[in-house]
Amino acid sequence: MAKFMDIHRGMKDITAAQLKEAHEADLAIENEENVHFERAWADPASGDVFCLSEAPSAEAVQRIHTRTGHTADEIHPVPLSI
Repeated sequence: MAKFMDIHRGMKDITAAQLKEAHEADLAIENEENVHFERAWADPASGDVFCLSEAPSAEAVQRIHTRTGHTADEIHPVPLSI
């Protein structure tokens, strides 16, 4: 499976509790699309949230995010990491 980094914009002033709640919502249904969300990060000042996942496709990632109410603005494949 491939890795993806997605970006959500416009989540200014997001709290740690809100980030955790959004991430847990994704985790609750991720198996339905064979996706695994590994980690999430946020910058409350800019409103940018980043998620790293492993999935069969960017579309599968987006379907999970859309169903949980936080559609990604960008999804990038991450073909190389160290």
